[in-house]
Amino acid sequence: MRANLKAAQVLSRNLMPRPILAMAFLLATMAMAMLLAPPAWADGKHQQARPAYAEEQTMLQIEADSRVPDPGLLSTDSGRVHMDRHYLGQYGNKEGNVIVQRGGNTWRYLRNGPLATLAGFILLAVPLAIFVFYRTIGPANQVAESGRKLQRFNRWERQVHWATAFSFIALGVTGIIIMYGKVLFLPWMGHDFFSWVAIISKYLHNFVGPLFILCSILMFFTFVKRNFFNRADWQWVKKGGGLISHKHVAAGFFNAGEKAWFWGGVALLGLIMSITGLVLDFAVGQTRYVMQVANVLHISAAAIYMVAAMGHSYIGTWGTPGAFEAMRYGTVDENWAKAHHQLWYEQMKTGVPPEIDDDGNLVPGRGAPGNPGNPGHPRGPQPDPAH
Repeated sequence: MRANLKAAQVLSRNLMPRPILAMAFLLATMAMAMLLAPPAWADGKHQQARPAYAEEQTMLQIEADSRVPDPGLLSTDSGRVHMDRHYLGQYGNKEGNVIVQRGGNTWRYLRNGPLATLAGFILLAVPLAIFVFYRTIGPANQVAESGRKLQRFNRWERQVHWATAFSFIALGVTGIIIMYGKVLFLPWMGHDFFSWVAIISKYLHNFVGPLFILCSILMFFTFVKRNFFNRADWQWVKKGGGLISHKHVAAGFFNAGEKAWFWGGVALLGLIMSITGLVLDFAVGQTRYVMQVANVLHISAAAIYMVAAMGHSYIGTWGTPGAFEAMRYGTVDENWAKAHHQLWYEQMKTGVPPEIDDDGNLVPGRGAPGNPGNPGHPRGPQPDPAH
């Protein structure tokens, strides 16, 4: 029996979905090149540009010498059409007459320096950490199949999931090209070829962005009702989800880790990327200051989203044998459901959600067979095999 399970586990590893494997390899290769390449500091003659001291002192002096107190950044009496004080020039409805915007050098330094380096580091460190975890701790234990299938996701849920996933993969690849292309690709592609790669990436990124926003909204409303935290999630967290112990921890339709990804990744980071992406995509009427802040937030959120998605992809494929079948075909084996999502399985079997006691033990819910308050309650409906 153990030999069969071992063979099935090896076969499951070999049947890893190739698009996800290719994406992980591509991102890891790009991230490694980011760290091996020279830092992507600001281009031009003054590569270590900082906000100019003299310009800054001039602006501060103008503010100090003003005889009229500043009415405030948000006041219509200030004559300023934005919230950025750091301008030297005439204020008006347009920024074409602005001489200096000292925030520009600060943004360029942050974007091409610490931010690019940190983002590149985590894009390399996280897949490496996942690989080390897989080789040392290993995936969850393989569950012997019963031959009976349960419907887990319907077609609409799978389509929304994959539309969101593939649109973000396109954004991730093009975003890396936009962010690191001058360092990674320009030296060996040459200016002519790289210019086309950069232009195509830019427009693809701009047009796929709104599609990703739409898909994320659909995903949120499709799965939100199953992602509210409950008492059982705390027990799952205390036991680390069984990732290291390889002990199956009772969970509902989604476990606490999946819910954390939903609220922290899909909802929060997705919202930040969406708002800042729209600001950058539709830049008409936006000030430099607003776009610089949006760019920093966009890059930061995207980098975190990408590495979190790597962890999500690992758990849903290599890390949990049998999990990928649910999102690919919509069904899972009954034994797999009982092992990884026992609360959901029991609810499917009895028609009543079970409960968790203070010690983390599973107890029948009210009205379910086996509940002391319902000794004569007939056995609930059995889950039919999915066809």
